[in-house]
Amino acid sequence: MLEIIQHGSVRELRLSRAPVNALNTELISALDAAIALAETEAAAGASLRALVISGNPKLFSAGLDLREIMGPIETARTLVLAFSQLQLRLARSSLPLIAAITGHSPAGGAVIAILCDHRIMAQGAARIGLNEVQVGLYPGETIFRCYERILGTAKAANFLTRGAMLTADEALAAGLVDELVEPDQVIARAVAIGQEIAALPPMTYSKTRALVRADLVRLVEHPTESLASLMQAGWVTDETRERMAALLR
Repeated sequence: MLEIIQHGSVRELRLSRAPVNALNTELISALDAAIALAETEAAAGASLRALVISGNPKLFSAGLDLREIMGPIETARTLVLAFSQLQLRLARSSLPLIAAITGHSPAGGAVIAILCDHRIMAQGAARIGLNEVQVGLYPGETIFRCYERILGTAKAANFLTRGAMLTADEALAAGLVDELVEPDQVIARAVAIGQEIAALPPMTYSKTRALVRADLVRLVEHPTESLASLMQAGWVTDETRERMAALLR
């Protein structure tokens, strides 16, 4: 479900839940725990300077598991709570995070990438974006603000309200991703960036990183919507469930 691969001072956390890396509660919790463990090891003196989050060839993550969302309300609530906790973990991480976007990355997959420090994406057919509105889900203000932080208000609003899935070239042009490389080079390039970071003076780098991510941390630490209001607004409505049911048929 989650493979852990060491590349010297860089650790790769590879999402590996067949067939499409749908983010269920178990996978979300495993990723959260793996990041926490890496932070603990690094704080204890381990030679670990960066994390790469990757996916399978052609697909980074299909987003939150629709079957869990469509399950009993408590199951959906547990999933959303786990994903909220993962978002906080990503935002607060003491280790730099590099998203190796190996393929398609809609909705929750895009959220993970957005909360990373760097985003490397495969050239070609892969698309990325917050397409929640297309599947009947309300993304919430925190996700919008994180999107806005990268893209600017006009682009973020345009893409979010349309549920736009951007091509790799469009994502690069918009500033959503930092680099495009050949599909078989995405992970290698992400690891190389992690190794470049590892070569920097650690104290200076950490202080500079904390400076540029302070606004992101504040956004995720202080959401304007409660979990209950977020779900009520667009996770458990009849419209949402009808749309989800149609997608799962």
